[in-house]
Amino acid sequence: MLAESLDVLMFLAVCALLLAGFPVAFTLAGTALAFAAIGLAFGVVDFQFLNAMPQRIFGTMTNEVLVAVPLFVFMGVMLERSKVAEDLLESMGRLFGSMRGGLGISVSVVGALLAASTGIVGATVVTMGLLSLPTMLRRGYDPALACGSIAAAGTLGQIIPPSIVLVLLGDVLSSAYQQSQLAQGIFSPDTVSVGDLFAGALIPGLVLVGCYILFQGAVAWLRPETSPALSGAADRPDWSAVLTALIPPFALIVAVLGSILWGIATPTEAAAVGAVGALLLAGKRAEGASGAPIYIAIACLVGVLLVGSIFDLRLSRRAIPSADLAGLALAGLLCLGIAFGLAISLWRTWRSGILTAVARSTTQITSMVFVILIGAAMFSLVFRGFGGDETVHRFLTDMPGGVVGAMLIVMAVMFLLGFFLDFLEITFVVVPVVAPVLLGLGLDPVWLGVMKALNLQTSFLTPPFGFALFYLRGVAPPEVSTMHIYRGIVPFVLIQILVMGVVALFPALATWLPTRVFGG
Repeated sequence: MLAESLDVLMFLAVCALLLAGFPVAFTLAGTALAFAAIGLAFGVVDFQFLNAMPQRIFGTMTNEVLVAVPLFVFMGVMLERSKVAEDLLESMGRLFGSMRGGLGISVSVVGALLAASTGIVGATVVTMGLLSLPTMLRRGYDPALACGSIAAAGTLGQIIPPSIVLVLLGDVLSSAYQQSQLAQGIFSPDTVSVGDLFAGALIPGLVLVGCYILFQGAVAWLRPETSPALSGAADRPDWSAVLTALIPPFALIVAVLGSILWGIATPTEAAAVGAVGALLLAGKRAEGASGAPIYIAIACLVGVLLVGSIFDLRLSRRAIPSADLAGLALAGLLCLGIAFGLAISLWRTWRSGILTAVARSTTQITSMVFVILIGAAMFSLVFRGFGGDETVHRFLTDMPGGVVGAMLIVMAVMFLLGFFLDFLEITFVVVPVVAPVLLGLGLDPVWLGVMKALNLQTSFLTPPFGFALFYLRGVAPPEVSTMHIYRGIVPFVLIQILVMGVVALFPALATWLPTRVFGG
């Protein structure tokens, strides 16, 4: 009886240890090894089964999709360190501040822009908490509303692409989709890519932003004392400052997402464009420095994308037409211009200390993600060795209501786990177990991925362990209590649930754009 229950016991043990606060990666790998030893003792798992672990680690090392993770992290941290968020907040605050609820609306708009350009939740929440929260409180905003607005806007980076969650979720779902098709006897399986998830999450993400803004407007109309308008000459918008703050990150967003949606670049290649663009923007913002080399490099970067969309720049061909040779020569010259601007930016950011801090932070975040990924691979391998995937399949297929009932129970479990676990833990532990079953029941992989991403976003907002709440609590003024933060996020969590329901009722919100962009 014990041997037959080892898969369930292992899952419960991992959850208990994670709730106790043990490190995620070592908890996953350590629990898996301990239960593998128990399984060997009972003779219910074959030691040869564990030989697949080195291949899994090697597969992670050679996975080109996951290269996007450090590149997007570098892009986000570099933009955060170069004070892009500060300029956006100040300019948008003046732009919307003359209307009731304007500061709250500006926080939501800036949160969306930072999500599409940085995607780093901690940096966004801390920056907006330091800059916007004191201003909102000083202007008479309700503390709970101000805290909820900032915390919710800071988590938009989890659903609006380019998002680290979507990159990791796309990799997990791609493997799960192939497993589900092979289990159905389909030996030439279709694929789902990170680019599909990026396109699928774009409209639901914008719908979520729109709901935040509508809520801010409704509160300002029904309870005007909670979100007063700004007044005074100092609060009037400076259009020159607004455009100066808005155009660079918006151009970077267009370059990264546009290159993916227009088929010019893969998500990994677009991440490299984003990292280069963020470095160039940081070099341009260096105090007292000339912007000419950076403008040249940015123009060359755009030129390379255009040349790549017109000519075939592959070198691994036996015969290259003369037109493509001309394109290769032009691309080479443009790359020299980019290299010149990058060298200037690297020197400026290194001299100011920004480059060192960004490199250290990028290394720390990337190492954390990949160590957790390796630990999760070990856990998944042993769990399947115990037949855990079959247990989950029986449990979900026996649920009343069929595929709808199975989807509802999975979403409810993920939502509840979000109160206690981080999105990485849920992504690497829960999603690989349940996704093949749900996909085998006929669900669209892009729609499923977007629904899970929306659900994972709530893990940053739900107490007691919502990371966005911790970040905001750490930078909030003394007069803001923890209960202010908890009360403030309740309506935004309800908005999250409402948007999940809308996407569930209208799947085309997630599936229309990928179909239009990538076909299929």
